[in-house]
Amino acid sequence: MTPREIIAKAWAITKQESQIRRWGYAAAVAETLLNIKLLIYQVWFLISYLQGDPIGFFTVEATLMKHIPMWLFITFMVTLVILLTIEWLFPHLSRGAIIGLAAKKHKGEEVKGGLVLAIYNFFPIFAIHEIFFLGRVTVVITIISLLLRYAGAIAPIAIGMLLLFYFCSLLIHFFCIFAEEAVVIKKLGIGGALKNSFKLVISYLGQVIFLLLLFFVIVLRVILNLIMVILIPGIVIGIGFLLTLFLPITISYVTATILGLILVGIASYFFAYLAVFKQTIWTITYMELSKLKELDIIEIEE
Repeated sequence: MTPREIIAKAWAITKQESQIRRWGYAAAVAETLLNIKLLIYQVWFLISYLQGDPIGFFTVEATLMKHIPMWLFITFMVTLVILLTIEWLFPHLSRGAIIGLAAKKHKGEEVKGGLVLAIYNFFPIFAIHEIFFLGRVTVVITIISLLLRYAGAIAPIAIGMLLLFYFCSLLIHFFCIFAEEAVVIKKLGIGGALKNSFKLVISYLGQVIFLLLLFFVIVLRVILNLIMVILIPGIVIGIGFLLTLFLPITISYVTATILGLILVGIASYFFAYLAVFKQTIWTITYMELSKLKELDIIEIEE
């Protein structure tokens, strides 16, 4: 298949298969909520840092404990930990289902078994994803904020080294971009999947236009995600303050929170399309490249 045909088929699968989109939507909601929490916390830290009095790592929790009853604080913290765990782990869970179901659709098989695909492939996909944890912007931002708090005079040097590791991780992740597909489709182990992906990318690195197109889809999703993650808290906070001008504080904050959840749901709907589309492109690409003869194998006819 040509790159144009792969893109067209990936988009057709994204539009046709609601089961795949449901997995993508659930993952997008979890990822968006997690990113919003991170943004709110880091913005608070940035403001306090610029004011010369940076907040500590547990300042948010300490502030809440002072202003609300203990039973409510404990309930809130337990709920928050559960939500953060789900928001962190569920995107890994859904990726196995999206890859497997897209592969079945591409092969003309019945699109079913998403839950089995998700559970069976969760641990290797999670391990592969966490190997490149320094290649994620959210992780880098969090580590930078910790370095600014506690590293003192060596913070600039440490941040420079962190950014170097970040770009190195991105480069290595590029060559291992098909590892998750190898786990789901070929049932390879973690090491075998990384090796298989590296070999495929090296073998067909000449298809620059195709790879650039794939990266354009990823960059587009990241930009849209960043814009929405920044806008949603701003809209919610602005509406909350506006409502306090003529409504009780409790009602204003509850209304703003409900509106925020609605905005997250709407934004995640579009993120789901982009996420499923991007993942389906990688899946079909992996399946098509895997059909080709490996370039290091030379058959000698007797």
